[in-house]
Amino acid sequence: MEMSFASIAALLAAARSLVITGHIHPDGDCLGSVLALYHGLVAAGKKVQMLIDDDIPAMYRFMPGVELIGKPADAKLVCDALVVLDASDAERIGKVGAVVAAPVINIDHHTSNVKFADYWLIDSQAAATGELILRLLREMRTEITEDIAICLYTAIATDCGFFKYANTSPSTLRDAAQLMECGAQPHLIAEQLDTRPLATLTALGKVLQTLEFHAGGQIATISVTREVGEYAQNTEGFINYPRTVEGVEVAIMFKEAEDKNVRVSLRSKNIDVSSIALTFGGGGHMRAAGCTVTGSLKDAQVKVVAAVTEALDRTPL
Repeated sequence: MEMSFASIAALLAAARSLVITGHIHPDGDCLGSVLALYHGLVAAGKKVQMLIDDDIPAMYRFMPGVELIGKPADAKLVCDALVVLDASDAERIGKVGAVVAAPVINIDHHTSNVKFADYWLIDSQAAATGELILRLLREMRTEITEDIAICLYTAIATDCGFFKYANTSPSTLRDAAQLMECGAQPHLIAEQLDTRPLATLTALGKVLQTLEFHAGGQIATISVTREVGEYAQNTEGFINYPRTVEGVEVAIMFKEAEDKNVRVSLRSKNIDVSSIALTFGGGGHMRAAGCTVTGSLKDAQVKVVAAVTEALDRTPL
């Protein structure tokens, strides 16, 4: 059932115990949104647990409350509501959906959302799910504390490239300004996010050596083998390098994972990569999407590059 901010706020007000979760391979928007809503609901006297079916990247561990995020166990959890943030389908939350017995509330901004929840609020015009959580907290008349401001600023800023991407709107900047007034300090947040271990930089050098171009230079790809990925600790942001090359319309990063799977990240300047990701069982946004392809690294490269090339041929630029 499609819901408004007021109706979602009413559902949360009626619940006594809740579990909040986000997608696997959590990013800044996912984690910042989960943490901000957690702080808001705890302040309202709710019993709240956060579960993410994945490890938390080190670069996000500065956010207040992140140490309280747990992983799902095998035992069933019964609560009044499972709140799923920044996830477009049930598979994106891993085992959490299987272990939590509760009505599902989904708040998300992905165009590929399949409306899998019992109750949903989806706004694909929002730059980040963090924007939606800020609006929800306003509806709940929650005080935006410094902790909440730090989490939401991180959520919003990371999902719009620190206000460089086309999804940045005037309301995005107004939200960021309010969060600064509530205690978020952009320079300190940026310092935390930009700090990388030496291993990550060493791995980046190896990954950039895999740079290849296709479709007359309109497609740029990089590849991360499983060994390099494990050594790197964190490869988030690597895809931004091929994206900046002159003449490149679509950047693709292939990353080997377990079980003969390859995680694929796509970034574009104009064409809709979410529709391409959708054909491989993934999704996302028009200019930023992802999917997982079963098979070898080479198989994934051939299939995805062919799909992107076909999309470019159909799209006047």
